[in-house]
Amino acid sequence: MVSLVLPLTMLSSCLVRRHEVAPAAVRQNRPLLTATKDELIQRVHDASDPIQSFLMKTDLSPSVTDPSDQAVTEYATIGVSVLFRKPDEIRVIGQDPVLHMTIFDMASSGKEFRVYIPRRNRFIVGDNAEPGTSKNKLENLRPAAFLTSLMIYPPNTADDVTLLENDTDQSIPVYVLLIVRREQNQFTLSRNIYFDRYTMQITRQKTFDASGNVVSDTKYSNWKPYNGIPFPSEIDIQRPQDNYEVELSLSSLDVNTAQVTSEKFILAQPPGTELDQLK
Repeated sequence: MVSLVLPLTMLSSCLVRRHEVAPAAVRQNRPLLTATKDELIQRVHDASDPIQSFLMKTDLSPSVTDPSDQAVTEYATIGVSVLFRKPDEIRVIGQDPVLHMTIFDMASSGKEFRVYIPRRNRFIVGDNAEPGTSKNKLENLRPAAFLTSLMIYPPNTADDVTLLENDTDQSIPVYVLLIVRREQNQFTLSRNIYFDRYTMQITRQKTFDASGNVVSDTKYSNWKPYNGIPFPSEIDIQRPQDNYEVELSLSSLDVNTAQVTSEKFILAQPPGTELDQLK
């Protein structure tokens, strides 16, 4: 025990620095807002329930991280159209901004996804739950990655247990809803939803796998009204297990538009393309 105490007592006082940390509310010169767990859940309902479908036009800026040296490769921004209809239909079409040619076309409804890559003459069909296998990380981009990030659903009262964390420190004061999934007496952390305590706007959503690893980490900012419904115009989707990130900057969003019909989510294999069936 002496060997641990003596070196600490011999430290010079010049190595000890003290500083006062001003509370975040003082530094921001704004009062912190308060809310209960039920009030925060209602805010999620207010953001999600009015949206039955949408047609989104957005710029997409992708990047890939090399886990061996943490080097980040950024790619050119492309134009993307996203069609969504509850509960789980989504289609994402990316186009070259110069040549106006389709780079990828992907759709998902339920468990299965389909991806068409014209430049490689490939048509990929697989299960949304299966991990990506391509060495080209962006080819592992799945429509489910957009689905789980673009929509912020409230907890399922039948299957979820929701806890509230007040994470108010000197930097970014937030409330966090921790959504725990209950299946056959087993409890796993499913999602975290973050609320800025200055505005009560949703700023972040994290999703987890059954082992507690982060599947997606999405940040939301610059909320705007679209057809009278608030929606974030800047969305940053990080997929740490897949080593890629996509940043979305919305140019338009038509909510509950008649343009989003059932046939828009049908993606058939084009004749002559190579079928890649992922199992």
